[in-house]
Amino acid sequence: MSLSLDEDQEELRRLVRRFLDDKAVMHRPPPSGIGPEEYDGDVWRQLSGQLGLTGLTVPERYGGAGLGPAELGVVLEEMGRTLCPSPFFATVALAGQTLARCGDVPAQERWLPGIASGDLTATLATAEADGGWEAPVRTSATEQPGGGWSLSGTKSYVVDGHTADLLLVTARCPDGVGVFAVPGTAPGLTRTALDALDPTRPLARIRLDATPATRIGSGDASQELAAVHDLVRAAVAAEQVGGAAACLDMAVAHARTREQFGRPIGSFQAVKHKCAQLLVEVECARSAARFAGSAVGTPGTEAAIAAGVARAYCSETFTHAAKENIQIHGGIGFTWEHRAHLYLRRAKSSELLFGTPREERARLARLTTAGGTRP
Repeated sequence: MSLSLDEDQEELRRLVRRFLDDKAVMHRPPPSGIGPEEYDGDVWRQLSGQLGLTGLTVPERYGGAGLGPAELGVVLEEMGRTLCPSPFFATVALAGQTLARCGDVPAQERWLPGIASGDLTATLATAEADGGWEAPVRTSATEQPGGGWSLSGTKSYVVDGHTADLLLVTARCPDGVGVFAVPGTAPGLTRTALDALDPTRPLARIRLDATPATRIGSGDASQELAAVHDLVRAAVAAEQVGGAAACLDMAVAHARTREQFGRPIGSFQAVKHKCAQLLVEVECARSAARFAGSAVGTPGTEAAIAAGVARAYCSETFTHAAKENIQIHGGIGFTWEHRAHLYLRRAKSSELLFGTPREERARLARLTTAGGTRP
């Protein structure tokens, strides 16, 4: 299969890049300390209203463009390049894809139009105390006598969890694992912003104490959630490729202009080798991410393997590129004023957020040795 972008995808990439370069969101590091930063409301309204990016993967009947994970990967790669601080990833890549795959038409009619228009921000709360997506779900759901459900438990490392209008929460119920919709203003819901390593991606802890919720779908949703997790793995990988490519571009630009001993440092063999190696790694990561973006459109073993491989490789590539970028910049790369450290923070944060590369490889080993059956 071809991993090159087609004409429409390339035009989408150019459109998003022009917009993000014009807004220059990556040039505004947090003023002081490390903590969650609020997103730019004007940028969000333009992303959703003018460009229609929030409706990218929402079916057309709900006001979206009806495109797939491959196009979402194109957008996320550009957003990763600029570290765009917005709830796009949580709303579109996490909650939007979950709702689009849930098969619950009333739920889709209720919430997907708001996501498509940008009027509703949302997120997916799956991880608990250990931070892993594959760990057993301990948050409990109790069906109420008069109808409806209530949730009790704690979710951790929820992306944009302290500002999202809607939270999709996984919980254990009598017939397996279910997905539940919880409004951000629901009684019994406590949201606490965490001191995160990456100030451009806020995380929160969600506590639920008999919090009323609406169940999405019916029966055990484990298989549907596994497919959603593969979609998220592919989305994260695409974003990581954008960040790694930005680190490479910054390092090369600095090596061309920074002089030492009367010549650009890029003329030194050691620096040339670093940049050449990074180029190979970034291009390999891009190929893996694009293949995963194409594969996860059809859930199954191939999608699970492609997403896992891309996630593991792109995580390590981004972290390596961010470290080498700082190394090539030298002393200025370690300062708070330079944006190089923000890429390293994003790289380490995204590497750990949904499972480490080591955990991904262990999952892939179980998947392949089980004869193609999901672990």
